[in-house]
Amino acid sequence: MRTGLQQTTGLRQELKVNPRLYQAMDLLYMPLLDLQQHLKQELLTNPFLELVEPEDDDDDVPEAEEAAEPQDLTEPEAPAEPEPEKTGDDDVDWEAVLLDGFETGGQREEHEQREWYEPVTVDARDLADHLTEQLSLLDLSPRQAFLAEEFVGNINDDGYLACSLEEIRTSINDMLRREADEREIEDVPGFTEEEIEGMLQIIQELDPPGVGARTLQECLLLQLRAAGQRESLQGRLVSDAFDELIARRWGEMAKRFGISAQAVQAAADEIAKLDPKPGLRFSAGSDNYIIPDLVVEKIDGQYHIFLNDGNLPRLKLSRTYQEIARDKKRFDTESKDFIASKLNSANWMIQAIEQRRQTMLKVMHYIVDRQRDFFERGVQGLKPLTLREVAEAVGMHESTVSRVTNEKFVQTPRGVLPLKFFFSSGLSTADGDDVSARGIKDQIEKLVSGEDPKSPLTDQAIVEILLETGVQIARRTVAKYRDQLGVLPARMRKRV
Repeated sequence: MRTGLQQTTGLRQELKVNPRLYQAMDLLYMPLLDLQQHLKQELLTNPFLELVEPEDDDDDVPEAEEAAEPQDLTEPEAPAEPEPEKTGDDDVDWEAVLLDGFETGGQREEHEQREWYEPVTVDARDLADHLTEQLSLLDLSPRQAFLAEEFVGNINDDGYLACSLEEIRTSINDMLRREADEREIEDVPGFTEEEIEGMLQIIQELDPPGVGARTLQECLLLQLRAAGQRESLQGRLVSDAFDELIARRWGEMAKRFGISAQAVQAAADEIAKLDPKPGLRFSAGSDNYIIPDLVVEKIDGQYHIFLNDGNLPRLKLSRTYQEIARDKKRFDTESKDFIASKLNSANWMIQAIEQRRQTMLKVMHYIVDRQRDFFERGVQGLKPLTLREVAEAVGMHESTVSRVTNEKFVQTPRGVLPLKFFFSSGLSTADGDDVSARGIKDQIEKLVSGEDPKSPLTDQAIVEILLETGVQIARRTVAKYRDQLGVLPARMRKRV
């Protein structure tokens, strides 16, 4: 066996993906607002791209922008975004702008600044701010305030203390020692267990009631205490029979406390009104508005599909820069490479955007055809549909369809829905038709909501009812769907 460095030759096949292919896949993946920002950024960085003006002739739009739409699909005319008032070309050194990347283009820079002005959402007060404000009103020593800050930092968005008291004590004492070492201070006493527990009591007295709890049971007891009901039947049930309360064993609790099962249920109903996650009301949720990427409308009995891209920048190649680029003798090699790169990128971007539009329309067109019963009858008419089925029908790869449908929304006569809503597994009915899992869940939910609370439907009873409608389903499948819907078993739904 010979050791050492050796050189060998060999043949192998490798698949290298063009960077632009990655970009094309990213464009398919982008929701409408993300794509809008992406195109605005492209307008700022590529001099060969400019917006299509309303007064532009049809001949000014690149061929890719004029591609025919699929049959039976109509699309609203997209209004172009206004641009700042332009000056004559004689006032701008276009050659310098092209070579310097907008460094000398005063008018374009003004346009860029106005393009990027957007309203900024004022930051809302979260739970930590709410607690800190209350602590500032208390007469706390600097040592207590330091400890209180550590507690607030360990309370999660639900309002629960996310670590043990021992962990808080260890953490803050380590912090205290490091601070003392840096300032060369000796004999700084660490926090004791009594101080930690005392601060927990202070935190748990703050608003909202239940904040700082370590368990659901403690959270409910804190809320009952704040309402003056700690010694009530509700408080006794939470304190002394919490496991039975969670399991809804009404008979056991009634016998244990010497009261009727109806009284236990009435107390449990009051407990159910308490907030199991009191901190969420202060969570700093951002204002996320859904803007549908597609619109489905029923016109004269036919469903028409529109792309909701009216506010999307429509791009075309800049004639001015194309004229400059044709005179290749005026530029050195480096400038030629820059011009060729930007021109190719601009052409590719226009084609990629048009391809994205056509792909989304094709996919949505098939979905509407396949799920027509849903648009006519609702969730019960939803049919099983997979990504593979759509991919084979429209002649695309399954991953492409996945990107097209990911985080995309469509406005329909039945509401704004994610495209993923239309995809689900299914079961066969007795007459050979297919029904989607989502439709079956909807039937189960309606059956449970209309049941007699004194005699709730068991999973087997639901199986038999669905069988009468032609749906053949196993009991374990009903149990799985019921769990996914958050519906309790029959014995836990029963009331006396």
